Parts: sequence; structure tokens; C-alpha cells
Amino acid sequence: MLKLGVNIDHVATLREARKGISPEPVTAASLAELAGADGIVVHLREDRRHIQDRDLHLLREVIQTKLCLEMAATPEMVKIASEIRPELVSLVPERREELTTEGGLDVISTQEALFGVIETLHAAGIAVALFIDPEANQIKAAQKVAADFVEIHTGAYANAKGDARRGHLKDLVESAKLAVSLGLKVNAGHGLDYMNVLPVAQIPEVEELNIGHSIIARAVLVGIGAAVSEMKSLIRLATRSSSVLH
Repeated sequence: MLKLGVNIDHVATLREARKGISPEPVTAASLAELAGADGIVVHLREDRRHIQDRDLHLLREVIQTKLCLEMAATPEMVKIASEIRPELVSLVPERREELTTEGGLDVISTQEALFGVIETLHAAGIAVALFIDPEANQIKAAQKVAADFVEIHTGAYANAKGDARRGHLKDLVESAKLAVSLGLKVNAGHGLDYMNVLPVAQIPEVEELNIGHSIIARAVLVGIGAAVSEMKSLIRLATRSSSVLH
């Protein structure tokens, strides 16, 4: 069954807008789990613009499903991850000037450094995903550096329309198939929402969708429980239907 990881970064974004104590990301995580989330995702950025270290420590103690930590492949973050021991680390590119993560990791040009980071995380008992664009060469490089998962960047698909979107969907399908053929597990995410998630959820090789902004945006209006439940229902619908690409 396809799983849903709920990214709660933007609950913390709202809190940090006033540098106050609410809304509480840990409470949001618990409510998301109660509504059916299969995991909680957070990105601890180097500039700490939303999720804070205390959030990460509390989440490790509180959540009942699994914790996925998105982070840059830096010594500071590797140290923090090794102490917290999330079930999964997703290594992502990070630039301070970006509003959100833009594009996937360039695994090809950083293989040596990534191999060392992944080796350290594996020694701490942590599975590792690489957030990459749906490109064959990057997927092959991910396998070479001993990643466990690739998380395929769905942003180009999400932002496109019409024939262009169908082309990007085909890229996602082919990338997922290649990854599995190389022994990698496949997650996907970025830009997915209630209107565009169905075709991606129908890709059989994808094990989990990680979705944040659209769920939290909907939660502002209907509550986080309803927002998570609605997304889970869409995913269930997708797994019971067939895509035109299969």
C-alpha cells in the first residue's frame, strides 16, 4: 500500500513568523498521525528558518509512525542525525536564498562526499534517501554511492500543464522503474497537491509520497486531520485505479 509522509515544516513557518510558541509542530505531527499519516517529515535547515532543534528532539520522542529528516549533507547535520536517529534521512540540496528546495541533488559530481556521509549514517542505523531529479544518470549515481532510496523530485511535473505535464509524468514513471531495477527503493515528492497527486500515486514502484505545503495550506481551512484524511483517500483511490501510462 502506498504510504503518505506528511511534511510539517510550514506549521513551524507560521510559528516562526511571530517567534512565538504556536502553532506547535509536534501537536500537528500527532494529529497527522491520528488522521492516517504513515510518517512525519521535517527539514532541519542550516539557517533554522522553520523547524528548530527542539522540534526534532521532541518529535523523536513523540511520533508513533516514523520520522524522516530532510537535511543537507554537512558535518553538522550528519552529527545531529546520528544523535537523533530518524528512521530515514533524505539528503537534499540547500541554498539559503531559496524559498523551498529547488531541484535535486547533483549526485554525479559529489559521489565521493555523499558516499562518506551515507556510510556514516548507515553506521548509525539510519536508512538514506537522495532527493534527485528524474534523470537516469543521477539514479545510477545514487546506486553507486549505496543509497537505500531515491526520492524523485516531482516539481517539474507539478508545475507543468497539458502535454508538458504528461511528458514529465513519463519521466517519473521511467525513473521509478530504473531505480527499482537497480535495487533502490522509491519515494516521490515536491509540489504535489490534491489536484495533481493521482497520476503520481498510480506509479507502482513508488512506495511513499512526501507532501507538505498543500496539506498544511488546506489544514488552515479545514484542520489538519481532515486535510491528511482527504489526501489519504486520494492515494487509496489512485491505487485502486489504472494509469494510462501502465
